[in-house]
Amino acid sequence: MYKMVNIALVRLLQFVVFVLFTFMVIDYFGALVLLPLDLISLLVKLLGSMGLHGFIGALLAIPVVCYLCLIIYKTPKLCGMIVDTGVDLIKTGKARVEAFNDIVDEIKN
Repeated sequence: MYKMVNIALVRLLQFVVFVLFTFMVIDYFGALVLLPLDLISLLVKLLGSMGLHGFIGALLAIPVVCYLCLIIYKTPKLCGMIVDTGVDLIKTGKARVEAFNDIVDEIKN
């Protein structure tokens, strides 16, 4: 009975770590998508405070943000480094989740 409780607790902690790393990966790659959209929104609001209509502000803000994204894309090794950081986060999470299996094996023996 004591071993079953320990195994259940280890599996619960394994699940919590899995959910935590899954959330971090989704958050990381989601931020890569949402940052340019947020920048467009902020530029439209800035241009709106200067008296331009929102539609005209969007017509000006979208090309500006696209140009900034193009500069980031053309910067050598920057995009690769950003993606590699996310992949490293995935690999670290997988390794941490699999480490719990060793603990369960020790408890069973």
